[in-house]
Amino acid sequence: MENILNIIGIENYLFLTVLLFCIGVFGVLYRRNAIIVFMSIEIMLNAVNLLFVAFSTYHQDAEGQVFVFFSMAVAAAEVAVGLAILVSVYRNLGSIDIDNLKNLKG
Repeated sequence: MENILNIIGIENYLFLTVLLFCIGVFGVLYRRNAIIVFMSIEIMLNAVNLLFVAFSTYHQDAEGQVFVFFSMAVAAAEVAVGLAILVSVYRNLGSIDIDNLKNLKG
């Protein structure tokens, strides 16, 4: 059985991860909706996870895949806490626009 990286090539995985990471950075920098910002951060995290899996498969070592497993567990907890904070902000302000969060300073 032939390795999938020999067929597709690791360069294509690198290109895809760079593209996904750039889309995530663009979303964080230019969007004002907090949910879109959280989604962009998750896209960046998934791009890095894809890169870990690609290099782990390329080097035939499972350490990268184990790291991705723990990274995804932490990301799930981060999303739960982030959405709880957004719900609380929405209840207090009636909006989740990032510009309105400046009013929350002590």
